[in-house]
Amino acid sequence: MISVFVEKENIKGNIVEINDKKDINHLKNSFRMSIGDEIRVVDGEKEYRCEIVSLEKKEILGEIKEILEDNYSTTVKVDIALGLLKNDKMDLSIQKLTEIGINKIIPMKTKRTVVKVKEKKDKWVVVSTEALKQCQGVRKVEIAEPTNLKDINYNDYDLVFLPYEGANGNKITNYDGLDKLKKILYLIGPEGGFDDSEVEFLQNKGVKIISLGRRILRAETAAIVAGGVILNEIW
Repeated sequence: MISVFVEKENIKGNIVEINDKKDINHLKNSFRMSIGDEIRVVDGEKEYRCEIVSLEKKEILGEIKEILEDNYSTTVKVDIALGLLKNDKMDLSIQKLTEIGINKIIPMKTKRTVVKVKEKKDKWVVVSTEALKQCQGVRKVEIAEPTNLKDINYNDYDLVFLPYEGANGNKITNYDGLDKLKKILYLIGPEGGFDDSEVEFLQNKGVKIISLGRRILRAETAAIVAGGVILNEIW
């Protein structure tokens, strides 16, 4: 079923107002929707099964037929601090991290970050939103402004992981009770990896050093693999 995101104020009683130009164009011209067709609308918290009752040039109205709770998000919030990558790799990472169920993405500046951010945060939000439509998610991924590694508030989290080649076999799966926590963070460095002083800083913050296996993974691959393993432990 085709998904559309709206703000809460667009839901008025049993009617949903769709007034985003791109959504209207997609529904009318790309998907050839007609009055009486069903669409899926989400507002970041709930899912609404709607029947289209009006198709106008600047607005589409849907009548709510069923309201469903969010069954696609985890109760444990898993965030990632991701070293800034080249634009295409950053877009890919955001897309896939959204698909697997990451709660928040913190684009991170480190000592070895060489990328100059050409794309604005708004572009990343669009990439994430489109990915969420595809995977039938409900809760939007929060994308923070680019933040320095040392400025992240690590005390906000119950547990913080750092996948690192010097982990000596310590794995995410060695930690029991992840599904009982509230918030987990993991960090992935940029293409050049973390500086030794940064690793020392993170260890002093109580960050747990873990291994993702014997192979050295690209940053975008490590981000997806580590997130997938953590989420698999808490579903």
